[in-house]
Amino acid sequence: MLPRTSHSTGIAAGVTVRRLLQGGGAAAVSLALMAGTAWACPPEDPKNKQEKQTTAAEGEGTGARHAGHYHRADAAATKSEATKGVRRVGGVSGVEGTISLMFMDYGHGRHKRTIMYATGTYGLRAYDVTADPRVPKLVGQLSMPGMWETEDTDFDPKRKIIYLSRDPRAFGGDTRTGESGIYVVDASKPETLRQITYVKVPAGHTTTCVNDCRYLWTGGPAKADWMPEDWGGRPVWVTDVRDPAKPKVYKKPIDTGRNDGKTDYTHDIQVDSNGVAWASGRGGVRGYHTRGRHYDPVEKRWRRATAYDPVPYAGGGLDEATTNSAFMHNSYRAVGRTRNQAADPRRWGNGKLLYVTEETFSEGCANDGLLVIASLKGSYDGEGWRSTPDDPFRLRTIGTWGVAGKEGSDPESTDCSAHYFDVRDGVIVQSFYAQGTRFLDVRDPTNPRQVAYYRPADASSWQPYWHGRYVYVADNNRGIDVLEPTFR
Repeated sequence: MLPRTSHSTGIAAGVTVRRLLQGGGAAAVSLALMAGTAWACPPEDPKNKQEKQTTAAEGEGTGARHAGHYHRADAAATKSEATKGVRRVGGVSGVEGTISLMFMDYGHGRHKRTIMYATGTYGLRAYDVTADPRVPKLVGQLSMPGMWETEDTDFDPKRKIIYLSRDPRAFGGDTRTGESGIYVVDASKPETLRQITYVKVPAGHTTTCVNDCRYLWTGGPAKADWMPEDWGGRPVWVTDVRDPAKPKVYKKPIDTGRNDGKTDYTHDIQVDSNGVAWASGRGGVRGYHTRGRHYDPVEKRWRRATAYDPVPYAGGGLDEATTNSAFMHNSYRAVGRTRNQAADPRRWGNGKLLYVTEETFSEGCANDGLLVIASLKGSYDGEGWRSTPDDPFRLRTIGTWGVAGKEGSDPESTDCSAHYFDVRDGVIVQSFYAQGTRFLDVRDPTNPRQVAYYRPADASSWQPYWHGRYVYVADNNRGIDVLEPTFR
């Protein structure tokens, strides 16, 4: 996926915990920061606090444990580390709990500033990286201790608005009864970040901009008590933010029936260069048109696509014979202006491949989630929307890559699942939690090849970002690492 880039510090301390939980203000409160290394996306919530700290939740229908991001992983016992083809040149320490990064530009020419925003269990922080990209300088923050989960946070670069997704497990809640929603933050002045409003949304694990950030798609996590019994997780709810001070949440969810006809956990959405929104979750990856007039292969008619009534495009489930679960975390499609960023489009086609993270935690590192590259061939006639357990449709896998047993890996670690990635010039840089950050040459998608890696002893790599000559890593344990590739 392409990095989310542009394409004051003080908050009233008297705001109470109760007000924050109701969405009244993003304030510094007395809730303790969640400590330790974390995994991000459990399909089901552990039943009590002890289980949250010691056990992984069972993944529905996967036959494997998809522990997810709420489980606290133990520190690596071996304290080994390994680095090749890349060096650490800077970063930010003391920001444990970092989950996501964004880069936003302000001004033009010699007055141009680049601000890196970091989100995590602490809330939102603004760092100026203009003068020295290796040494981010803190200039502003919005303190929200206990916030969860802000994964893959999205923003509007034109209106300078950041959308923080509140998972029902934030501030001590749980998926069964906790409140979820979206904080709308004014980032027009990085030194004085300001909450515009907060809106309750039935989903809240991730929030993504569609249609130039005039609408938001919010998905996940596991279902709440009030949701239909036959659901396996939360689908997507759409929010109209054309007026960011007065968000409008549509009542009817979308991306339902995603898991062979069953409504299940939609984890995250990535929008490609052609404007197709790709929804990943349990049951695979499906793409939607969100604007313009298109042929609907499910309804078998031409109609207008909107953000709240999208038209199915392509995609479907992943072949279980080549993956370890059915839980797909995020995806990327090289198409249009990004067609040259991954495999050679002259051989593999313009936008014909999907690059997908499978996130799952099973017994043994070899059974954890993979990078999966799949062909969209045969999925353009609504097959992924008509798939059933008795007549399943699956995309054909072109190649996979897992960290287990690879050069630079820690054989003692069981924290090996693939996580978010970014793509540039045929190289995917991808997080693998305690196994660190890996650089993979995917120009031949049938044989992804590792070319570099960065695995410090205390790694908990969640999401890497290409920005300029560097790669910035949101590490949930270490904070932020700034890496300089040396392999080319």
